Amino acid sequence: METTITKGIKISVVSSFKSEYSNLLQNAYYFEYRIQIENKSEHTVKLIRRDWFIYDSLDLPRYVSGEGVVGQQPILSPGEIYQYTSGSDLSSEIGYMTGHYTFIDMETALEFPVYIPRFDLIFPAKMN
Repeated sequence: METTITKGIKISVVSSFKSEYSNLLQNAYYFEYRIQIENKSEHTVKLIRRDWFIYDSLDLPRYVSGEGVVGQQPILSPGEIYQYTSGSDLSSEIGYMTGHYTFIDMETALEFPVYIPRFDLIFPAKMN
């Protein structure tokens, strides 16, 4: 598990290879990642956008951005936890993802970035 804390917002990530969605003969490797967001700050916050950098060792890097996560813009009071699962495909056996979320402090209306820790996407057979 990879973890970072930015301005009291803790981001934890676990990734895994999903063979049932992959096609190795066509160089299609699918990875799932589970994100846990914990508000350890003293303010209520809202996740308003995501910005991802996806590195694939055999392809051009991709940049993905958009509103919220998995169609939601969760609001977290102090101490609350939000979790979601998503995924990404690669054309190679090795890659990684990193990025940041943009949150807004519901008390001050100030936006701030929260960094997502870099996490690896590795086909398990590469580790042998």
